[in-house]
Amino acid sequence: LEHLPWIAEALSSGAQGIDKVVELTRFATPETEARLVRWAAGVSGAAIRRRADRAARQSLADAREVDRSRSAGWWFYDEGRRFGLEADLPAAQGAVVARALDRLAQEIPVMPGEEDASYAECRRADAVVALCSARVAGDSDPDRATVVVHAQLDGLERGDSGCELEDGPAIHAETARRLTCNARIQIVVEDDSGEPLRVGRVTREPPAWMLRQLRYRDHGCTFPGCGTRRFTQAHHIVWWRHGGTTDLDNLALVCSFHHKLVHEYGWRIARAPDDGVAWFRPDGTRHVAGPAPPSGVSERDGPMLVGVAGGW
Repeated sequence: LEHLPWIAEALSSGAQGIDKVVELTRFATPETEARLVRWAAGVSGAAIRRRADRAARQSLADAREVDRSRSAGWWFYDEGRRFGLEADLPAAQGAVVARALDRLAQEIPVMPGEEDASYAECRRADAVVALCSARVAGDSDPDRATVVVHAQLDGLERGDSGCELEDGPAIHAETARRLTCNARIQIVVEDDSGEPLRVGRVTREPPAWMLRQLRYRDHGCTFPGCGTRRFTQAHHIVWWRHGGTTDLDNLALVCSFHHKLVHEYGWRIARAPDDGVAWFRPDGTRHVAGPAPPSGVSERDGPMLVGVAGGW
């Protein structure tokens, strides 16, 4: 400040606060300070900080050091229930990642109860999974890109235990059942001693012609109000292991996000008499697009083919 008398006077007189003065001293000169003091009186501290960032001199060596220190890592924690992801990137590359996540988050279907802005971080997390899922699905090396789940038969039948990701933590049986609808998931069914009883996909994949017809018929995710054509998969309404057939009458198009509802969240889907698909909340009320029905009112439409979405 001894070389910037105009800024020093603004600080001592109280005309400028310390936050603005700190930012001004980053780029002001004796020739420019008088004009900058007048300008700073009408702008926010953030505006001054941005101008200081632009004006600050950066050496090429500094830019190289930031680039060389880039990193990304992940880990499982909370007894394997959670997955942590951390990245440290140069600002320019980070801006690309931030824009991609925000743009994709705007396209991801909204989960029930997560409509307000407070769930923005949840939608960005879904965007990360969507980006990685698309990359895995298009990998030219299917074997190395496959996520392997080891599952004990008795745990799958009880639906409460016995499933483990290869090179990863244990997962709930319902989560394993949901993952079987992903083309890059391989299930290894084992007995109590760990001996494999069956290796490979335990679901029947609809042929290509049936998938095309299914997409043409359903147009997008059948969850009421969703309709997205991205992230969609074919799902058996009546489970395959419960006798459900792999034909159009027993298939519905569901996006990977709303698929979680019918496994981890206790929802169910059913074929409606009008050949549409009905979704039911855990309490048995039918879910429709728009405001929720009054409490205690159940919207059921006659006989339906009832089952949980999935290919297990």
